[in-house]
Amino acid sequence: MAHLHSQPPCGALTHLLALLFLVSLQHHTASCALLLSLRHHHNFLHQQRPMIHANQTNCALFVGTWVQDDSYPLYQSSNCPIIDPQFNCKMFGRPDSDYLRYRWRPLNCDLPRFNGVEFLLQMKGKTVMFVGDSLGRNQWQSLICMIYTAVPQTQTQLVRGEQFSTFRFLVTAKEGPDWVLIWYVQDYGVTISFYKAPYLVEIDVVQGKRILRLEEVDGNGDAWRTADVLSFNTGHWWDHQGSLQGWDYIELGGKYYQDMDRLAALERGMKTWANWVDSNIDRTRTKVFFLGISPSHTNPNEWNSGVTTGLTTKNCYGETTPIIGTGTAYPGVYPEQMRVVDMVIRDMSNPAYLVDITMLSAFRKDAHPSIYSGDLNPQQRANPDYSSDCSHWCLPGLPDTWNELFYTALFY
Repeated sequence: MAHLHSQPPCGALTHLLALLFLVSLQHHTASCALLLSLRHHHNFLHQQRPMIHANQTNCALFVGTWVQDDSYPLYQSSNCPIIDPQFNCKMFGRPDSDYLRYRWRPLNCDLPRFNGVEFLLQMKGKTVMFVGDSLGRNQWQSLICMIYTAVPQTQTQLVRGEQFSTFRFLVTAKEGPDWVLIWYVQDYGVTISFYKAPYLVEIDVVQGKRILRLEEVDGNGDAWRTADVLSFNTGHWWDHQGSLQGWDYIELGGKYYQDMDRLAALERGMKTWANWVDSNIDRTRTKVFFLGISPSHTNPNEWNSGVTTGLTTKNCYGETTPIIGTGTAYPGVYPEQMRVVDMVIRDMSNPAYLVDITMLSAFRKDAHPSIYSGDLNPQQRANPDYSSDCSHWCLPGLPDTWNELFYTALFY
């Protein structure tokens, strides 16, 4: 981030005056030329069916069904040292537990069982980095819990930062039987990191104004180059408005806008990210993944076939079972953002592996924190129609399945 002081140098002052002048000329929406240039493309995308991604066999990893399985969850929240209060539903009073006992079964195959020890051995001395928004943080913490439960005696180190956090699995030591007077020591040296970059492109600060630069990755990428495995995500922040909006102005083509078509902005930002990855990441040493758009469950009409009679809530609150479905038809409206993500990744010189969790997650209306989140006060919990978190996911829970798929794509 570049922060300018109250008395900027001449160049910075000129930049700021130019910014304010351009905003005054183009102050509400992006130029007609930009929007028109993308309209035909978005209309084309709208007519396409969602693409189903699978591995190289006849196993369609991302199409299938949810089945009850009492061997789940893979860990208990009380035994994991890293779960944020925002995701720790059991700690904050969620009374039901059936949502924890579902396993994703792809068409024509079963997922391999996640093995935390095997993960550490395969990744010994390496770094896995999740880059993106709070859904990426959701997945980051899930993976740490899944590994930690397999090696609870391992020495670990957690360093939290506002933008960059790391969790390291260091050394584990296990004593043999009483008659064996030796220690078996395993030095893993595995780092699982999270880098907060909700847009994947640069947010700059000029005179207290946040500038979303759609054509720049800049300093963000310096940290990404060192990872052995990169998993990116973005999506939700592009739709935020009002007090939740993450920028004051958008910069594109040297011009500044207060707002623009959000899909057009996402597409341009994604293309900048894709070009940066193609140009800066050595794919002979670094594996690159992209997590599909994580759906929200804020509209019960999407899973009640439009029938509103008898609905007791306005969102995911009170939902305790998945949407009934076979995983071949998307429940509700397929996210337009996912069409953009899919298109941009396909156009990469060396495409990232798309972990296409969008459809399988859409069936899990039961898996959100709802009001069982440490981020809510008692007054908010008493008003679930307006306060429920229907975007993030409980831990243990759905992100564990994302990581089972990630594990499968990484090692199988």
